[in-house]
Amino acid sequence: MSSNQYTKKIALIDCNSFYVSCERLFNPKIRKKPVVVLSNNDGCIISRSNEAKALGIKMGEPYFKEKDIIIKNNVQVFSSNYSLYGDISRRVMRTLKRFNSDIEVYSIDEAFLDLSNFSDDEIENVGNEIRSVVLKWTGIPTSIGIAKTKTLSKIANHIAKKKQSGVVSLIGIENIDPILEKVEINDVWGVGKQLTKFYHQNGIYNAKQLKNKPNTWIKKNSNVLSSRTAMELRGVTCINLETKSSKRKSCVVSRSFGQRVENFQELRGAIAGYSLNASEKIRSESLVAKSITIFIRTSPFQDLYGFYSNSKTIDFPIATNNSIEIVKAALNGLECIFKNGYRYQKAGVMLSRLSESTNNKNLFSSERDKKINSLMKCIDRTNYKYGRSTLSLASVGIYKRWSSKRQHYSKIDTADFYYLPTIKVI
Repeated sequence: MSSNQYTKKIALIDCNSFYVSCERLFNPKIRKKPVVVLSNNDGCIISRSNEAKALGIKMGEPYFKEKDIIIKNNVQVFSSNYSLYGDISRRVMRTLKRFNSDIEVYSIDEAFLDLSNFSDDEIENVGNEIRSVVLKWTGIPTSIGIAKTKTLSKIANHIAKKKQSGVVSLIGIENIDPILEKVEINDVWGVGKQLTKFYHQNGIYNAKQLKNKPNTWIKKNSNVLSSRTAMELRGVTCINLETKSSKRKSCVVSRSFGQRVENFQELRGAIAGYSLNASEKIRSESLVAKSITIFIRTSPFQDLYGFYSNSKTIDFPIATNNSIEIVKAALNGLECIFKNGYRYQKAGVMLSRLSESTNNKNLFSSERDKKINSLMKCIDRTNYKYGRSTLSLASVGIYKRWSSKRQHYSKIDTADFYYLPTIKVI
């Protein structure tokens, strides 16, 4: 095979310590310092800088367990800022499309990109260029793995994270067994805890051993997914690039409260707020909902107050994305399931049976519906320009004691002009 051939090439671009990298964008003072980002309610550590990893701070560990190490080593701590992360993610993905529109956005910080249009001998240089352009245009450092299949590109990316260059290509390597032998089976894409346990019981401890296991044995003792993984490790494409995102079937907005809620009015405000957020989300995707489910629950670990969990589903007569109708239905549902005497820990709403809003015209559509749609668009434009909840409903309330705990919030929102950092020229 000549080196300038155009073989199948899939790149996995993964943003390094993405949430930390986003926080560092607007705070140069923490570039070289250990940094961690916390989950909702400042519960667990969900992102760590390399400096924080070197201190032994574990991923997913409760914040209070790591607090001594954090204080002792002056680790910078941030509450999660999802509006910032979402906006930076969109910028990264738009930048990647410059190289090829065939892209699968796998998660907020990962994307698969088809690079088959580049020749074999230039592919590593292309990887370096992608990494350089993303860093220059968005400020986010990345690791890039390139291979013939998605599973192999995941492995290449895993290796790239430990390389200073940040780019690893497995294209053109005739024998990759020595590389796969160093990859533990639990680090192979799609192999979870239970499958790892099963493989260990059958003497499979690394990617090479799975790759070379006979197909007959895999089909007999495991499932189709294992067979696909083994084939992908051999360089045979079994998992295609999903470049078209399918429309969602439901939309859930739920949160654990910053402090327990006993008062009905406070719980009412939370449900109204979640309903507004869910309505805004489906409108942004031109969808309407045919039903809404409201759910509330207390903590299962508070024996003193007892455990209570309940939900209520309500169907709309006509599918809608009207915030006023959705909030009204949600509050009616809450009245059906709320019980006094409990300390509620979590609540949420789910809009389901979603469909395209363009198909929503019916016999009862009127001039009033057009006015409502115009009102919703006006609210969305205002909130997009001046920040979420600039325009809201009275039922949400003003004093939101139920809001998630965010003691280390950076208050940076690139979607809100007034939250952007300012530079003083001396």
